[in-house]
Amino acid sequence: MGFRPLHDRVLVERVEAEEKTAGGIIIPDTAKEKPQEGKVIAVGTGAKAEDGKVTPLDVKEGDRILFGKWSGTEVKVDGKDLLIMKESDILGIVG
Repeated sequence: MGFRPLHDRVLVERVEAEEKTAGGIIIPDTAKEKPQEGKVIAVGTGAKAEDGKVTPLDVKEGDRILFGKWSGTEVKVDGKDLLIMKESDILGIVG
């Protein structure tokens, strides 16, 4: 991929939500919410402190993450719909 986020930003691809509930009910596309889970595609070098030191990010490429509902900015890179967000928008890493 020809894109690398800067500083403490992360490039994320949404993971598609399940099409069925646990009870077996199929959810139509119009009723689905955008998933809040994704896979990290690329990460920046880290956050810079005032003294110039770079703190590396806690997430790495390939991690599955959870993020807030309104987190990030939607972009299209190489024909894929992706999100760019700051590491602080990430709620946690999934197992």
